Amino acid sequence: MQPGATTRALRSLSGLIDFDCAARWGSFTLAAQELHKTPAAISLQVKQLEEAVGFALFVRHPRHIALTPKGQELAATVAKLLRELHAKVDALRGGEEENVVRISTTHTFAIKFLAPRLGRFTQQYPHLDIRLDSTDRLVDVEHEEMDLAIRHAVITDHPRALYHDRLVAVYSPALLAPGEAELTLADLTRFPLLYDETTDYWIKLLRTHGVPEGRFDFSRGFTNLAVAAQAAIVGHGIALVPYSLACDDIDRGLLRLLRGASVPYPHGYYWVLAPRKAALPKVACFRAWVEGEVAQMERTLRDRIGNAGVAGKAAP
Repeated sequence: MQPGATTRALRSLSGLIDFDCAARWGSFTLAAQELHKTPAAISLQVKQLEEAVGFALFVRHPRHIALTPKGQELAATVAKLLRELHAKVDALRGGEEENVVRISTTHTFAIKFLAPRLGRFTQQYPHLDIRLDSTDRLVDVEHEEMDLAIRHAVITDHPRALYHDRLVAVYSPALLAPGEAELTLADLTRFPLLYDETTDYWIKLLRTHGVPEGRFDFSRGFTNLAVAAQAAIVGHGIALVPYSLACDDIDRGLLRLLRGASVPYPHGYYWVLAPRKAALPKVACFRAWVEGEVAQMERTLRDRIGNAGVAGKAAP
């Protein structure tokens, strides 16, 4: 705070509600219609809020209003807080908060791992309701309306690691020639080798498995592993992707594993927890279920690639 500055207290939350409404409509008149007030009443509330915060929120033109730069910043914050407030009130009004598990996770983990398995969670815990927020944005589980989060990163020695991934080579059955039972390492020169941003892991795989030098086609790179996997599903080549991302498509027959073609990967998934929420029964149930699903996935990976050294999850 600058020397001589004084703290102005907000005198009424109604000023924030009127401000939010006027900011959304860009009009005191339309905000008044939504809130069943007069335009003069809305204008007065906003003026009092401006006096309380100490800066202008709108530029007032003869026929319209426009948010100032500071008004835009405050409008975004107020809108977010009001959404959270409404969600909390609705949950408490329904008495269901203790039965709702709010999870934030990445788009890829939500689509490729959680979504295909949520039916099993409902069967095991029919009294719990899942609210899944798929976003790559980092969340503050301590203060936001989230009970826990799952994120992806380099997780070597991470204290809350859930799953240490492994890269596997996968391809569509459509790549098989008539009468051909499966592809092998020797077939890698026949198709484009799909990769995510770097060919380093493909090169490591080729060297690790002693694949002879050849003309390898690295013409198709992607910035998202899920896109690379989807490209493999439709037959664009052989993709090197995390097993957690491909396992469901392998189970459904959309992808096949290239026998013996896998390589360690430093990335994986980890829990983001708030101490006061981690002990909640609903959070404990969800964590136990996810960890059980991960353990099953790890068993199928060991069975499929014959690698007893696949890293498991670390203790939370």
